[in-house]
Amino acid sequence: MSDSVTLPFWLFVVILLFAAITALSHVFIPPVRWFLRRRLERAVARLNRRLVLPIEPFKLLRRQDTILRLSYDPAVIEAVQAHAAETGIREDVAHSTARSYAREIVPSFSASAYFGFATRAARWLSTRLFDVEVSRAEDAVIRSDATVVFVMNHRSNMDYVLVTYLAAERSALAYAVGEWARIWPLSRLLRAMGAYFIRRRSRNPLYRRVLARYVQMAVAGGVTQAIFPEGGLSLDGRVGAPKLGLLSYICDGYDPAAREIVFVPVSLNYDRVLEDNILLAAGREGTRRFRGSFPTATGFALRWLYRRLRGRVRKFGVAAVSFGAPIPLSDYGRDPDVPKLARDIMARIRSNVPVLAGPLVAAALLDGNQTRSEILEAVLARVAACEAAGHFVCLGGPADHAVERMLQMFVLRHMVRRTGEQVEATERGHRVLPFYAAAVPSGDAAPQYRPEDRET
Repeated sequence: MSDSVTLPFWLFVVILLFAAITALSHVFIPPVRWFLRRRLERAVARLNRRLVLPIEPFKLLRRQDTILRLSYDPAVIEAVQAHAAETGIREDVAHSTARSYAREIVPSFSASAYFGFATRAARWLSTRLFDVEVSRAEDAVIRSDATVVFVMNHRSNMDYVLVTYLAAERSALAYAVGEWARIWPLSRLLRAMGAYFIRRRSRNPLYRRVLARYVQMAVAGGVTQAIFPEGGLSLDGRVGAPKLGLLSYICDGYDPAAREIVFVPVSLNYDRVLEDNILLAAGREGTRRFRGSFPTATGFALRWLYRRLRGRVRKFGVAAVSFGAPIPLSDYGRDPDVPKLARDIMARIRSNVPVLAGPLVAAALLDGNQTRSEILEAVLARVAACEAAGHFVCLGGPADHAVERMLQMFVLRHMVRRTGEQVEATERGHRVLPFYAAAVPSGDAAPQYRPEDRET
């Protein structure tokens, strides 16, 4: 027993390496993990004391635990059996496919990543690019034990950033993001922020069942949601028709005896949509294939940072958000009519879209006004009509200054030519200005804005 054993040096190193890994995994890592978990729980408890809608335990579950819970959910097991019978494959293979879908969908929320980085970055970017104005009408009515679903029109990719910043004092939002975001390292960051990934065009019944059950479990667990029912960015500047996918998942899992669900309509608008040319090109082609790319976005960001360092950067005008009055799902009974709910929500979103200087000036130009004074007069007339109808009007200052600022921006973007007082839309302007003018109310909407709800 005491005889010496001679080993090659490389084998001795391998044995030491495995021994160190075993010691780490069984002796050192568990207490470190426990210590970090306790710190996280205390940090979340402090966060919850200041949040209007606290972070629910479901959102803090370990990702692997959520994946297992989802993949062994009875409804998913039933879908696995149906998928196996339909395709002729073994049930264990079908269940492995369901688990891969669950791993693809489920986020790995990090409170420190969300509140330590994401909300601060969202605040910095939003306030550097735009003057942000807000109207709120929901706080006094929402119950603290209800699951809140923010339902928004999709005007720009800045929507994610802007609403994350504005909702930071209320809760952590869970977004549904499409295939565009499944790029490393962006995907890791978005998962840490609580975003879950969806295949928007998938017709696979097993995948859709796994996705539906995740959404229903998250809503039942009280996780605050943020969804874009249009299913994509607006290509013409108008609020589009809703797609019923996520709304139907939420309504199918609704149990009024367990937890109320409250939908908050959110209307967004911008003086400048950063990707307007890309959206218009996709609209002209009749597809949703966007020509934007990572190098294009990087070049835009670098040019903006260069101008900012030289003190020559300008804001892109106003970004405005209107939070409408909440819609409790219980108002639609135990078995909600999803199409009617979607129409009601979209009608409120459409009626509450903020009225901004950029769209107003675009509409005045398209109406044939050819001098600065004529444009100002047309804008003032529309502002008076919108305010009389109760719309949320945000010009970012006096009307004449707002009109001049927008005209300067349009000139810089080669959408308008100015010769003294004369103003004329260019060929490019005639392509782009209708995109902005489409956001001006037509007069048939019934807004819910009240001046006392306004914040800046």
